[in-house]
Amino acid sequence: MNIHSLELEQFRNYEHERFVLDPSVNLICGENGQGKTNLLEAAAACSTMRLFRTAQKKEGLKFGADHARIRADFAAQGRDFTLELRLSRLKAMEIYRNGVRQKRQADVQGLLKTVLFCPEDLMLVRQGAGARRRFLDTALCQLRPNYARYLDEYNRLHDHKTRILRDSEEKPSLLSMWDDFSLRMAHIGAQIIRYRAYYCKKLLAHAAAVYADIAPHETLSGVYQTVSSVTDPFADAKQIEKELVDHVYRHKTAEIAARSCLSGPHKDDLTLLLDGRSAASFGSQGQVRTCTLSLKLAERELFFSEDGEYPVLLLDDVLSELDRRRQDFVLNRISAGQVMITCCEDGISEKLRAGAVFQIKNGKII
Repeated sequence: MNIHSLELEQFRNYEHERFVLDPSVNLICGENGQGKTNLLEAAAACSTMRLFRTAQKKEGLKFGADHARIRADFAAQGRDFTLELRLSRLKAMEIYRNGVRQKRQADVQGLLKTVLFCPEDLMLVRQGAGARRRFLDTALCQLRPNYARYLDEYNRLHDHKTRILRDSEEKPSLLSMWDDFSLRMAHIGAQIIRYRAYYCKKLLAHAAAVYADIAPHETLSGVYQTVSSVTDPFADAKQIEKELVDHVYRHKTAEIAARSCLSGPHKDDLTLLLDGRSAASFGSQGQVRTCTLSLKLAERELFFSEDGEYPVLLLDDVLSELDRRRQDFVLNRISAGQVMITCCEDGISEKLRAGAVFQIKNGKII
């Protein structure tokens, strides 16, 4: 799997540029603020259908522009594809696959697979549970199109139920819909929990192996944490659904009092352990970074084991945040597959043996 070319028009600080990429390592050089991360954000958007630095796609528009376009020509599973994202200030993003407009994002999400690693991710272990859920969801939405549909529906139900609870003090009649939304969330939530449980099991096995390569005297493990009433997240969906329903009804009074959804997979977490102890609470900075490295590289390996080809790896200036030993470890792990790396330091660029080098200044190739 690799991107042949990436074309940006009125996106971020790019007026119109086209990048012809090498199937191996592509180095994007330039000073801070020149548009290096914008290029990686465009590549990731063609995979996840969202911008990783903002929830508002219109914020990807170049200042003063009303429309923007991202076009990727790429190969996946032995076939060539064209994917075009059209962003607008006034309407929802439009998606075209091989020139044909798509009705739903989930229909193309993960057609191009990417793994993004940026400096903020190095603290993934110590961030809130929401960051780790996004980490899991981003991968699962690419691997399992049905999961993306379940997640979209669950989020829609969650938002609606939250509004019902929030407004119920002024309009008590809204609570008549509480049962319906709770039951529907339990039905969809059971599917989400099963997907996450199976993915976490595979991810943690890969991550433990990666961690052992860099720190052989320590053991990385983890626990997928979901609703406390779920006795077995690998159980049949109907069994999980029943346990979710029981849990939410036991907390109905508390939900109404708190005016928020207290029960469901929207509160899931992935706890990382080093030698059986919480990595977030007891791990050193170096150990925490190694945990995240292991998770990201494991995600890449898991994609390969599923599809037989590596996803495009996007490294956003992350190597400069690592010591030399961890830099070398990452570089030794990315010899196969396409890689896009942003970099400011000459010392790192000499190690990469890049197939293509792009020098960026003010959103232009120089």
